[in-house]
Amino acid sequence: QVQLVQSGGGLVQAGGSLRLSCAASGRTFSSYTMGWFRQAPGKEREFVAATSRTGGYADSVKGRFTISRDNAKNTVYLQMNNLKPEDTAVYYCAAVYGFNAVYYDPDNYAYWGQGTQVTVSS
Repeated sequence: QVQLVQSGGGLVQAGGSLRLSCAASGRTFSSYTMGWFRQAPGKEREFVAATSRTGGYADSVKGRFTISRDNAKNTVYLQMNNLKPEDTAVYYCAAVYGFNAVYYDPDNYAYWGQGTQVTVSS
C-alpha cells in the first residue's frame, strides 16, 4: 500500500509560479511511475505530466511545467511556471508500480493523493 500526501497549491496571478509536492510512503518509491493529473469543474480528469522510464507532458503544459522526483525523499514535484487561468483545477498526484503502464491514462494508476486546489486569476 502506498500513501500519497500532497502539499503546495493555492491562488496565484496569471504568469506566476507554484510548486506542488507529493510525498509517498513505502520503500520502493524509485520503482513507481509517478504522474500528475488535474480536474477542472465540470471536466474529466486529465493528464498533466508523468515521470517513468519515458514520461512526458500534456501539450497544454509543455515548456511551462516540469515534473521531477527525489527518490531519496520519496517525493515528486510539479513546478508550474507562467500559469494561465485555464490551469485552474484540482491537481492530483498518482502512482503505479513499475514502468509499463500507459502513463497518461488515469485508469492505470493505483494510488492517488488527496488533491490540491490551484487557482490562477487573470
